[in-house]
Amino acid sequence: MNKEKRYKILSLFYKNNPTPKTELIFSSGFELLISVILSAQSTDIMVNKVTRKLFKVANTPQSILQIGYTKLRNYINSLGLYNKKARNIINTSLILINRYNNKIPKHRIELESLPGVGRKTANIILNILFHKKTIPIDTHVFRVSNRTGFARGNSVAKVEKKINRVVPSLFKKNIHFWFVLHGRYICRSRALKCNICLINKLCEFSKKL
Repeated sequence: MNKEKRYKILSLFYKNNPTPKTELIFSSGFELLISVILSAQSTDIMVNKVTRKLFKVANTPQSILQIGYTKLRNYINSLGLYNKKARNIINTSLILINRYNNKIPKHRIELESLPGVGRKTANIILNILFHKKTIPIDTHVFRVSNRTGFARGNSVAKVEKKINRVVPSLFKKNIHFWFVLHGRYICRSRALKCNICLINKLCEFSKKL
């Protein structure tokens, strides 16, 4: 895909949704961090359903430790990998208290040292909480990038690198949200909605419906 077509695609997304946001529901940096950790292999809808109850009783590192591993696990057991996620959240809470004075660290290397936080999660935190122009690559971003021809790559790392290289700075902070929403509701893994796709005429997918 050439530069002009990419710019048109990004301009259309910007015009349609100039201030996109995550669909995760949170009211603090800690709540966002926990929500993103929980979102691995789970939908935002499922995570929000869980955190709606969890955050009423535990939404700080201290209160997470107060309810403990077993109760935390019971709150999140409708999500995949809930045992591992519960351990990671407990251990992350301990680190935030002991090392970061209950604050969410703002540097990638510190974020990625937290249990349950990989590159994608760190990118989300840096983007939303600290307003950095990071580009988290989840399954939706990966699919939309490859299917449309916007930034093809056979690995998450390659897609992230290419998007960073070809996307103008103006759009970098928001492209992740646009592609997530597009992949979630329009350019789905199955049952594509090409007939109502905003970028249908610019998309290079050979099997458009």
